[in-house]
Amino acid sequence: MPRILLGVCGGIAAYKALELTRLATKAGHSVRVVCTESATQFVGTASFAGITGAPVLIGEFEPDPLRGAFPGDPLPEHAPLSHLALVENADVYLIAPATAHSIAKLANGLADNLLTAAALACRRPMIVAPAMNNAMYENPATQANLETLRSRGVTVLEPGTGPLGSPGEFGIGRLPEPPELLAAVEAKLSTGGELDGLHVLVTAGGTREPIDAVRFVGNRSSGRMGLALAAAAERRGATVTVVAANVSIPRPRGIEYVDVETTAQLAAACDARFDEADVLIMAAAVADYAPADPHAGKLKKDHTGEELNLRLERTQDVLSGLAARRRPGQVLVGFAAEHGDGALEYGRGKLTRKNLDAVVVNDIGAAGIGFDAADNEVWIVTDGEERHVPRTSKERVAEAILDAVLNRRSSTELKVRR
Repeated sequence: MPRILLGVCGGIAAYKALELTRLATKAGHSVRVVCTESATQFVGTASFAGITGAPVLIGEFEPDPLRGAFPGDPLPEHAPLSHLALVENADVYLIAPATAHSIAKLANGLADNLLTAAALACRRPMIVAPAMNNAMYENPATQANLETLRSRGVTVLEPGTGPLGSPGEFGIGRLPEPPELLAAVEAKLSTGGELDGLHVLVTAGGTREPIDAVRFVGNRSSGRMGLALAAAAERRGATVTVVAANVSIPRPRGIEYVDVETTAQLAAACDARFDEADVLIMAAAVADYAPADPHAGKLKKDHTGEELNLRLERTQDVLSGLAARRRPGQVLVGFAAEHGDGALEYGRGKLTRKNLDAVVVNDIGAAGIGFDAADNEVWIVTDGEERHVPRTSKERVAEAILDAVLNRRSSTELKVRR
């Protein structure tokens, strides 16, 4: 998953960094936070630690329990220097808010605290978001310092204009709102993204098989996992198409959606788009059975008697059918929503039986995860590894699944297993 190092300087706008952190972790990013001493006068480190699940560092010589690692990553065997390890492990370094004092230090290469030392050691994309009084921002010294940073390849975000920290003051110098900050980070992450030039086809939601004109046989899948996967793939640079089976939750932008209801419709939509896809992720809960003789109108209780007997017949196996005609280079990921003991063993069997590259196994019997829930806990099974993703947001699970896809592409050089 993408790793964001967030540097927080001492200013009233530091409260926005908390919301940014919340949005970033919800979107599936792994976040570490470093603060200046003065930043702690405006926001508490415990708040950042609670959101990120990682300790917040302030001093260069302060021990880091994670040894420079980000949440979800394995711990190094030794304790490296924090200002080196944090930026080396990060994918992007955002300093928000960046005060006039810290901007002056960055422009002149000063490294007298952990935040500025990490900036001097940073070889990753760096974003600076100024926030200060308009008089300080418009001062020629500040403008010269910002121009120096731009000339060195640092992305400098334009502050907003509006009410400032002091009562009655108005002007330029407002820190961009948290969604804007996250968009800037994700834009930087998607530049030269790992999935650039690839088409990812995702299925989401749950199919419904009609009993009559108003009733159906279905499941409780909301489509959250599929949409999280689609959003994560789009952030990594892919062109994404989602075949959405009865998905009513809000949808990420920048993605093509094909709405379907039944298994047959989902199969037809996937069949039409499979050849152009580089990656197929079948996250939808597809019905295994459908009523054999759906009624054209509405079945009336008065006419059906005390019982209504349905004869169910097997639906087509969409994933197996697609896997049977996969071309060299395509990566196929299936899901196995199981209940109770034997889930992982079943996933291993599904991997081989359906000729897949990965199977995501989750136990829907556990409380608070799986269908129509914000969290999930899965095993990602490939022919060379079984990775456990402990309970976390579906956005973070999506990032772990895409990591497995990338590993699979790398290890096989896009060649299908024979």
